[in-house]
Amino acid sequence: MAEKMKDEKTRMKRKKKRQQSKLMKAFIGFLPQLILLVLIAVGVIVALTFKNKGEGEEEIITPYGYEGEEDSYVVENDYLKLEMDAKTTQIAVTVKSSGKVWYSNPIGCDTDPLALSDEKYKIQSPLLMSYSVVQGLETPYNSFSYSTDNGIYEILPEENGIRVNYSLGNLEKEYIIPPVITADEFKSWLALMDQKDSDLIQQYYKKYDLNKLGKKDDPEQLKASYPIIETTVIYVLRDTVKEQTRKKMQELFEAAGYTYENYLADKELDQAEKVSDKPVFNISMIYRLDGDDLVVEIPLKDLEYRSQTPIYTITPLPYFGAGGKNDEGFLLVPEGGGALINFNNGKVTQSSYYANVYGWDMCLSRKAVVHNTRAYYGVFGVAQGDDSFICILDDGRAYAAVQADISGKNNSYNYVNSVYSICSREQYDVGDIANSDIFEFIPELPDEDLVQRYSFIDSGSYVDMAKDYSAYLQKEYEGYLNVNTDAQTPTVVELVGAIDKVKQILGVPVSRPLPLTRFDDAGDIINDLTNEGVDNLSVKLTGWSNGGVNQKVLEHIKPIASLGGKSALKTLISTAGSANATVYLNGITQYAFDSNIFDGFFSYSDAAKLLSKERVVLHKYSHITYAARENDDNSYYLLHTDKAMEMADNLVSYAQGMGAGVSYQDLGMDLSSDFYRKKYYSRQSVLKLQIDHLKKVADAGTPIMVNMGNDYATPFASMVTGMDLRGSEYTILDECVPFFQIAIHGRVNYTGDPINISGNQEDEVLYSAEYGAGLYFTFMHESSFATQKTLYTQYYGSNYDSWKQRMLDIYRRYNAELGHTFNQEMTGHENLSPVLSCTEYADGTKVYVNYGYSDAASPDGTVVPARDYLVVR
Repeated sequence: MAEKMKDEKTRMKRKKKRQQSKLMKAFIGFLPQLILLVLIAVGVIVALTFKNKGEGEEEIITPYGYEGEEDSYVVENDYLKLEMDAKTTQIAVTVKSSGKVWYSNPIGCDTDPLALSDEKYKIQSPLLMSYSVVQGLETPYNSFSYSTDNGIYEILPEENGIRVNYSLGNLEKEYIIPPVITADEFKSWLALMDQKDSDLIQQYYKKYDLNKLGKKDDPEQLKASYPIIETTVIYVLRDTVKEQTRKKMQELFEAAGYTYENYLADKELDQAEKVSDKPVFNISMIYRLDGDDLVVEIPLKDLEYRSQTPIYTITPLPYFGAGGKNDEGFLLVPEGGGALINFNNGKVTQSSYYANVYGWDMCLSRKAVVHNTRAYYGVFGVAQGDDSFICILDDGRAYAAVQADISGKNNSYNYVNSVYSICSREQYDVGDIANSDIFEFIPELPDEDLVQRYSFIDSGSYVDMAKDYSAYLQKEYEGYLNVNTDAQTPTVVELVGAIDKVKQILGVPVSRPLPLTRFDDAGDIINDLTNEGVDNLSVKLTGWSNGGVNQKVLEHIKPIASLGGKSALKTLISTAGSANATVYLNGITQYAFDSNIFDGFFSYSDAAKLLSKERVVLHKYSHITYAARENDDNSYYLLHTDKAMEMADNLVSYAQGMGAGVSYQDLGMDLSSDFYRKKYYSRQSVLKLQIDHLKKVADAGTPIMVNMGNDYATPFASMVTGMDLRGSEYTILDECVPFFQIAIHGRVNYTGDPINISGNQEDEVLYSAEYGAGLYFTFMHESSFATQKTLYTQYYGSNYDSWKQRMLDIYRRYNAELGHTFNQEMTGHENLSPVLSCTEYADGTKVYVNYGYSDAASPDGTVVPARDYLVVR
């Protein structure tokens, strides 16, 4: 019996242990879900806390109010007269030398038969803007219907200028009805109305008596909002009264004798801060006369907006100088060297023109790229008859894009303007928890200004417009844009040192530099070319260090050993110097390719940051889907601004130590902001850093070579390579012109793309002849087969031996006929026909270029062979 009881106890213990074990397993199985639920609960609490904090600190934007009695404001000096209509803030600028009047908005645009009502409001506005919300929806506002027409603006005369403070918003209209009124006054007004009207009025007011408050009424809040309540009973207009009802109430009070003076007195009783849920924005525009220029400024520090509705874009004077359907003229846009859009060209089915100044900001992510738009200088203009102006984008141009369109689409006017991106934004992928996109915006704007300078020319020629821009550049960069003394064609030869290629080492694939041009081979090429008579030679040495063309960061600069090492590089530079050639050591300073901590790059601290605080990882884009190739092995990083400038300094120090020039692969071409948490850099501040760096290098006497040549980098450069001469020949454009080249020719040497590896070698030579460019070639010592099974097929046609004779033939003719023009200013240019152009220089030399496939005759009878250029001296 005792044994049975013992066995029963044992079974019970085992059963209990099994149950406990099952419970423990069940608990362990549920533990991840429990942790997740706790985390979600904490997240919700934090979110609600944050939300309530934001709601409790409602941002109040106080709108301006116009109280002036002036009909117009006038400012003038010896050159210009600026007049402003006080009711619309539209301006007119009279150029005293010619009598020409330029208007901010076309006269009579309010009756444009082609424009719909919203479009009419736009073309009557001296200011356009848009704002965004966290879902990314962009809403446009214009200063006419959202500011001046509502009287929420003010005009302040300043010394030699005028300041306009705009409030833009869809505010409630002010109705002359009591917002707050004492009980006695209220009854006296109601007594003057019919009983039906009196009953209507009473239902829209709430009675407040401190002695008879409701449970939800806060006495302290009421006393703070309506101090009169401490001595008398009051009635307060309900917030929910609709606009149509307010209008009816105004009619009833007016019939009873209620005046505006009564309204102002009652309004004084209301001390409550009213916060509308409709967004309101404050923007200031300052007009100044600076000699013979009109300067327009928008201080970013004076912009006011709510954090939930940040200002996304601003467009000042969007229709300044716009031409109508009966006007003759053109729009000048910064596409390539320059392009013209003729007024009323009839291309109404084509897309409007748009180009980002300095291209895309790499610190802003994008999912796909169909086409990159970029302008390397910030200038646009308008010509009408014998008058014109150019608008030079000054401070803040790093945020600008230039846009233009013709009449016949949305309105009857041809216009060009600049639109500025104000609050940068970053999109979050929240597809698992939300149906819409979520965007984060820059939390605070830099203390900078947007500045545009309008310069007026008594000529309708784009050549004279370019000369005016040249005068501006010479003044802005005094001492750096002097006429050079070159008597031979500036020629650039890029020598490709090494590329990376995967090799098998002990069965393991390893990337190693593959020599294409050793340093001693490069010296032989330089000697060979100079012996053949090539003078004024600049040598860009690419892929010479830190892994080759796909260069690692320049934390520690090491010439590639398989190319000959440091001693061979010194010999090369010495050899070039003996041949009167300059070697430029080319380097990448803004990006990190295939670099790790052993190379001096730690991505978590050395990479630039997006607004989301993620590292800026860049990818190539598919030519088929246009999407980023995020899964390939060719991604790279944008460097943190401090790191990028350090790399630039390292490159300069090394080049100076070797007695060479410095060539920047990216600085002076690419310009990106950096949202690094501890040290934010705006795009404009990075522009200033690059200017300071280039100026310091130029002042030290080190020769500088840059790619593309943004307008702020070109004045400091000895040579600009790869300048975009023609740009993208969009259908809306009517002519391509060398506007920028006219401004700098004879002061800075520049080239187009490498002739031998360009898409069309013949076209590249013709472009160079028309645009006054030097010659540019890319060579390597090894045969083209060396680039097989690599990612560098762009060098396939660059074997020196194969191209030597063709290069010499091009150079000898070009130099013999055009070499004398490179120390002269370009004084004229004309497109004589769609395929024939003529460029003229200070000494009278004319260069005719025929892009057609048959001979072409100029108006003076000069016959230019097909696909060729002809020089007449």
